[in-house]
Amino acid sequence: MRIENYISDLLYRYECVTIPGFGSFITQHKPAKVHYNTNAFYPPSKSIAFNEQLKSNDGLLTKYVAEAQNVSYEEATKKIEATVLSWRKTLLSKERIALKNIGELWSNEDEKILFQPSYHLNYLTDSFGLSSFVSPSITREELKKDIEKIEEKAPIAFTPERRKNRSYLKYAAIFLLAVSAGTIGYRLVDIQKENQVQVAQQEAQEQIERDIQKATFFDTAPLEIPSITLKVEKQPLKYHIIAGAFRVEENADKKVNQLIEKGFDAERIGKNKYGLHQVTYASFADVPEALTFLREVKKTESSEAWLLVDEIK
Repeated sequence: MRIENYISDLLYRYECVTIPGFGSFITQHKPAKVHYNTNAFYPPSKSIAFNEQLKSNDGLLTKYVAEAQNVSYEEATKKIEATVLSWRKTLLSKERIALKNIGELWSNEDEKILFQPSYHLNYLTDSFGLSSFVSPSITREELKKDIEKIEEKAPIAFTPERRKNRSYLKYAAIFLLAVSAGTIGYRLVDIQKENQVQVAQQEAQEQIERDIQKATFFDTAPLEIPSITLKVEKQPLKYHIIAGAFRVEENADKKVNQLIEKGFDAERIGKNKYGLHQVTYASFADVPEALTFLREVKKTESSEAWLLVDEIK
């Protein structure tokens, strides 16, 4: 069975898809980028990595295969196990496993599984319909040189205009001033009154400002400043490091208390579909931090610990 088609479907919706007994494919968001040497623009995407240590069955892939092929959970488990066995034989024979739209797997001399991701498909749904493109570079320096050449060929010179001696205009101006003197004379009284009013208004305004400054300077009463409440939305803790699942609720609580005494942020996170009470060492908001904690727990506490990812609603 070619399960890479089902893995590819799940990579659109989940950040971690585990192949039981083999390993996990993990995605991480990558922002848009520009390749400055080739002038190529790339949209946001998801990068794919492979982790051989995450091989515990979280039920995600098995459940999806069972629903897609309309078979039982047990039969889907057997089909996945057969595929994993075939993959391991291929790796032992030093051949590569090509997974369409995901990448290639092979093993090195130390029997470690290596992975080369494929870049033919963008698993970030927010970038649906976007593709990379190349834009020609802008030749600003060349345009600047062309403009400089044009300015050298056709310089623009600014020269002041020479005044002409027109003495007769002086006498015309004197005549106009004489005619308008009578008209302007009677307005001088009104202008003086307006100036006095403006001066009085300005002095009153300055006095008000001085009174305000004095009141502000000597008023030592404390001011009541309203409090500001900021609402910060916390990221959901959807990555859980599972310590165990218990049929009896009291046993689950006992496990939580034991882990808390050891310094873990342990808690019960509800029942799974089999009716078992799940207990977690700790929960995280991002997958890198969860994976780092999982590796530490496997070394120091229990090798049976595994990662559970809440489904996106």
